[in-house]
Amino acid sequence: MQTSLAGAMALGLKPGSFYREAYPGSLNLLMTYRDGCRANCGYCGLARERVAPPEEDTFIRVKWPVYELEHIIERLKQPPPEILRKIRHLRRICLSMITHPQAAADALDIVHKLRTDISLPVSVLVSPTVLVDTDGFFRKLQASGVDCVGIAVDAATPELFAALRGPAAGGPHCWQLYWEAVAAASHIFGRDRTSAHFIVGLGESEQEMATAIERARRYGAQAHLFSFCPEPGSRLADHQPPSFGQYRRIQLAAYLFNRQPITINELQFDCRGKITGYGRSLEEWLGTDLDQGKPFMTSGCPDQKGCVACNRPYGNERPGPVLRNYPFEPTVTDIQIIKGQIWNE
Repeated sequence: MQTSLAGAMALGLKPGSFYREAYPGSLNLLMTYRDGCRANCGYCGLARERVAPPEEDTFIRVKWPVYELEHIIERLKQPPPEILRKIRHLRRICLSMITHPQAAADALDIVHKLRTDISLPVSVLVSPTVLVDTDGFFRKLQASGVDCVGIAVDAATPELFAALRGPAAGGPHCWQLYWEAVAAASHIFGRDRTSAHFIVGLGESEQEMATAIERARRYGAQAHLFSFCPEPGSRLADHQPPSFGQYRRIQLAAYLFNRQPITINELQFDCRGKITGYGRSLEEWLGTDLDQGKPFMTSGCPDQKGCVACNRPYGNERPGPVLRNYPFEPTVTDIQIIKGQIWNE
């Protein structure tokens, strides 16, 4: 297995400290094979044709060191005293499949081992492309004890999906298949127990991203956001991340769609598809949530108390005073900065 650098640090397997005490709430595990991922997504660190030097071998901006699954389970069951402060923050495990013919069967086996030995809830980020029987696979995951499922749609439009993930990119993924998986997972796991992941800044307009998020909500899935960050050696290595203004406006839209009975028709857009309004004032829609910075915190699968566990600290950028996804509650100073970014570029 691979685990995120933050996960390895929480397990005491890598040295390091967490900026502003942003300990990970979820242990992110990534399946890995000697022959790698069969997909070739233009922005991804796992892309089949990506060429990068060892020091830049990253995925979602960070290193993912490899460990035996049994070793990871043992650290969770019997953590050494020196890591108790870090590991007690872990409130969920998220297993991510990659596009590989063995991935579906192996995911079920890994989930069984995790659920046998660990009491933490388990999510699975599924690769629909490798599923022979989508409904059947989701039902097996549910029977094994998985309570949440994610589908990384990533691109907001079928054109971008095809260009970056489908045949035009030398990849196997199909836009329609991914959305069918979102619908099937929502039907089996229930409303808000499925998530659709989107990457802001791949070339879509804000209106196109808001439309994709609304579609996920119609199916009953939560929308979880990532800000594009270029991976060295990928096709989009020279592509710029979205502006803070663009990302903030989409964060607000996703927060509203995830929590309010709002439709795309209530949002206003300019001729370029930029969000110019939300139908009501943000204060009217959000109340105290805006002043608490909640729309700008990382969204992810919940812990057993219903609070977000998957806070993915610094998955979008390096630690610093201005963040895109806040893995903790923003301070008053943070919120002042954020509010100044919403309508500015």
